[in-house]
Amino acid sequence: MEHKELSDRQFEAVLERLDRLCDEVASLNRRLDRSDDLQRMVHELQSLNESLQALAYAALGQAGPQVRRRRAG
Repeated sequence: MEHKELSDRQFEAVLERLDRLCDEVASLNRRLDRSDDLQRMVHELQSLNESLQALAYAALGQAGPQVRRRRAG
């Protein structure tokens, strides 16, 4: 593979482009980190919801819920 000499101007342009790419990758990494945090929160909320449902059913005891239905009319 032949190596090509870059002029100072070309070298600066390449460095500028690399800087922009690094900024974009950093931005994507921050977004993924927030997404991971949200996924953890969703999991914790699901666990909490299941626990609360289990407690609610335990509080009802063996009788089960008393549901009153409205009369139509």
